[in-house]
Amino acid sequence: MARNSKRPINFSEGVSAQLNGHVVTFSGKKGSMDLNVHEAVNVESNEEFILFSPANESKESISLTSTMRSLALNIIEGVSEGFEKKLEINGVGYRVKVNGNKIELSLGYSHPINYDLPEGISAESPSQTELVLSSSDKQLLGDVASKIRSFRPPEPYKGKGIKYSDEKIIRKESKKA
Repeated sequence: MARNSKRPINFSEGVSAQLNGHVVTFSGKKGSMDLNVHEAVNVESNEEFILFSPANESKESISLTSTMRSLALNIIEGVSEGFEKKLEINGVGYRVKVNGNKIELSLGYSHPINYDLPEGISAESPSQTELVLSSSDKQLLGDVASKIRSFRPPEPYKGKGIKYSDEKIIRKESKKA
């Protein structure tokens, strides 16, 4: 069995957990989130740590134990500090505007794209070509950032489009006549 899944997870400052059957509720300064633990995984919790262990010695149970541990680590980090994704918009006339929980994107189409942010996601735009998304739910944040990026993915010839700030676009050379 993987040794990493045997280690207990210590709570960071201000994070608490409540165990109710196979549902663990984590609370912190950024809110609270629930984790539904699979039946093939046993969970133990007190005020200082949480411990996941396989219910039996099957391969599925052992792998699900590591998965549940990783999900719990992400939730603990999310309710204590939160997550952030930065998107950059490259292109002539491409810009972003944030109004409350709505994002208006001008991406070279004949119409602007209006996107309503789901609950739990906040956005800000430090400049017209930058968008910063933040949330306590890592999975939801990644889904929303991917959806916004899909409106105009970066193209390899001029580099126009929406890209993550840490993404490297491999540029291609144009055709030679």
